[in-house]
Amino acid sequence: MRAYIIRRLMLLIPILLGISLMIFLIMQFIPGDVISGMLGIEETPELRAQLEKKLGLDQPLYKQYINWISKAVRGDFGTSFRTGKDIFPEIMSRFKITFQLTIMAAIISWIIAIPLGILSAMKRSSIIDGFVRFISLLGVSVPSFALATLAILLLSKGFNYYPSVGYVDITVDPIRNLEIMFLPAIILGSSMAGSVMRMTRSSLLETLRQDFIKTIRAKGASEKVVLFVHSLKNALIPIITLIGMQIGSLLGGAVVIEQIFSIPGLGLMTLTGINQRDFPVVQGCVLFIAFVYVIVNLTVDILYTYIDPRITYKAGR
Repeated sequence: MRAYIIRRLMLLIPILLGISLMIFLIMQFIPGDVISGMLGIEETPELRAQLEKKLGLDQPLYKQYINWISKAVRGDFGTSFRTGKDIFPEIMSRFKITFQLTIMAAIISWIIAIPLGILSAMKRSSIIDGFVRFISLLGVSVPSFALATLAILLLSKGFNYYPSVGYVDITVDPIRNLEIMFLPAIILGSSMAGSVMRMTRSSLLETLRQDFIKTIRAKGASEKVVLFVHSLKNALIPIITLIGMQIGSLLGGAVVIEQIFSIPGLGLMTLTGINQRDFPVVQGCVLFIAFVYVIVNLTVDILYTYIDPRITYKAGR
């Protein structure tokens, strides 16, 4: 296990290097010019040359990349073109907001999806099964930004309720913080729940068809014992895999929701950096999100061994 974890951590190096190079090159092709945006009507050739030299944009692209990545591996993501502030402390400050939103959405998703998925599997081909499958299909099909817009319209027009604007840190006012974060978390969790619901149903049905389940039933075990003691645990592997992937993608995929609800998380920081052509900010955010995504997937792989003791990671594999 230790050798496997070390090997996976070593794989972080080429993965993050590849991602960093890709996002660096993509940023060069984004329409617009950061220098023109910063100088505006005051732009002159002399001022432009001075600012390019100050920001390091007068160097060849390969030198710009080497300078950036050599600092990034030491935890220095540089400074923002716009604000002149260090990027890494800002990323960590924004990350805790996005992390809270992601965890709340994930918990809401599990509360909705796993019980309904189990119910759908136990009531296969019934009206309840059809209803749950319809709900899960809606969750998969409707984008979170569309669901957010519909929720705001419904609550404001139908119930005269308007979502809270602004953000309050949970350490300052927990009640106010949860009031602000609850609706965005429900929307993200509902979108996430559709896939988890379908996976729970299909994985549980597959497990219930196994021969060892037939043997357990033949020995006289009750359906509750068959379901919760034997079937569900064996069905968790693909469910955990999906959940891990969704948590990782939510960390970088909550951009639109954070924009709609004015939540100053990592997604909104990335989007603002793109709009302002603030290359170091975007590159730092994407690289950090990629790092967290890989760590989440490694954690999921390690959880497999605790869920199913038959799974082992040996050296050379």
